[in-house]
Amino acid sequence: MEVSSPFSGPDRPSGGPPRLPTPPSGWPIGSYSRYEEAQRAVDHLADNDFPVQDVTIVGVDLMLVERVTGRLTWGRVLGTGAASGAWFGLFVGVLLSLFSSGPGPAFGPILVGLVTGVVFGIVFAAAGYASARGVRDFSSASQLVAGRYDVLCQPRNAERGRDMLARLAMRPPSEGGTAD
Repeated sequence: MEVSSPFSGPDRPSGGPPRLPTPPSGWPIGSYSRYEEAQRAVDHLADNDFPVQDVTIVGVDLMLVERVTGRLTWGRVLGTGAASGAWFGLFVGVLLSLFSSGPGPAFGPILVGLVTGVVFGIVFAAAGYASARGVRDFSSASQLVAGRYDVLCQPRNAERGRDMLARLAMRPPSEGGTAD
């Protein structure tokens, strides 16, 4: 009798993650409030020769957290646009200089690319900011976080994994990475 697993099959190459989005499977062997704790648990299992290819860390109760980093002003928008355009222009200028025919380094294409990139970066940034008309007048950084992190394991090793993580929970965090 062949045992099937969501960790194998036609949509998954041998030893790799599934190609198509699939819900996680397995039995819970640990639950943690922070990702670092779940990672520490899996590290402990790996350090103790546990088959970690059967383990999955699942973030549950996902939240998108957007942290506001500052207010947008014309100066900030134009400065960011100029910097972004400068990098792109420098890149294009260096590429053009590689194909320039002439002796020695060709700084002309690099300078033209840099200046053109700054100008276009400022123009596009100003156009985008002006079209927003004061809506979303701040900058921010987004992060996906979970309310908890569950460690799941395939049934064939779940009991052993749960026992190992229970022993880990009884030790102080400074001893977490050592082998039994």
